[in-house]
Amino acid sequence: MKDETTKKVSDNRRKKEAIVAEIVTKAKRAKAVIFTNYEGMTHRQLEELKKGLRSADAELAISKNTLLKIALKDSGFADAAKDQAFEKPTATLYTYGDPVLALKELAKSIKTLKLPAIKFGIFEGRVLSDAEVTKLATLPSREVLLGQLVGGLKSPIYALHRALNWNLQKFVMTLKSIEQQKAKS
Repeated sequence: MKDETTKKVSDNRRKKEAIVAEIVTKAKRAKAVIFTNYEGMTHRQLEELKKGLRSADAELAISKNTLLKIALKDSGFADAAKDQAFEKPTATLYTYGDPVLALKELAKSIKTLKLPAIKFGIFEGRVLSDAEVTKLATLPSREVLLGQLVGGLKSPIYALHRALNWNLQKFVMTLKSIEQQKAKS
């Protein structure tokens, strides 16, 4: 009888160890990891959110809080594994592409449903509060930021071009006016 219970316990432990290893692998591969409280969301709402996140190269996974804490400690974020952050059900958002796109999708869900609530996040090796994660979600996408940078770099050159070109145009218009006056006389 003891052999059967020992086998069941060890099988259960192996499953949990595999889940922890999978969480650690996903966390190391992700550019950002966001922890949310999904309490109050229906299955359909969760599936819609997951579908939207897939298009942003992100993944939403639900795991037990105890396994998440173990995985965070194994990943080197022991200080992020605070007990108060893992009191309620936790869904983990792993972003593999542009983190801002995934956060925008999450923010869209929060705006329409008022759910899920952001607990905290890990971005570029730093632990972020819920306010900092929300601030990241309001940033423009990478392409827009690059466009703004290029526009900012180009504007002095265009201003110089316009100033130099205006002086040439003014000179040509003056010569044309003088030519017209001489043609009349």
